[in-house]
Amino acid sequence: MGGIGGWQLLIIVGVLVLLFGASKLPQMARSLGQSARILRAETKGFKQDDEAAQSQDQAAQQQQPVAQQPAQPAPQQQITPGEPVVAQPVANAQPVQPEQQSTDDSRR
Repeated sequence: MGGIGGWQLLIIVGVLVLLFGASKLPQMARSLGQSARILRAETKGFKQDDEAAQSQDQAAQQQQPVAQQPAQPAPQQQITPGEPVVAQPVANAQPVQPEQQSTDDSRR
């Protein structure tokens, strides 16, 4: 059950001939075959691109040193009530750029 038998296939072909005509069926089959070939070639190209990218990533990871220094915790300061708090500079800090305000009202 579930398989297409000979009679079902013959009925499907007959309906296609009635709908599209006998002259259009070879053209449709030809274009379908060309589309399948193009799709197969493109997927093969994608696979080759992915494999090349993975090999480049692996080569780049092998060149980078693996050992990194663990992060040191910041020293704790004792704050006494009534004393002003002074901000300490952070090592390797990047300056923060202010956000540009958008004139687009859809984000509000």
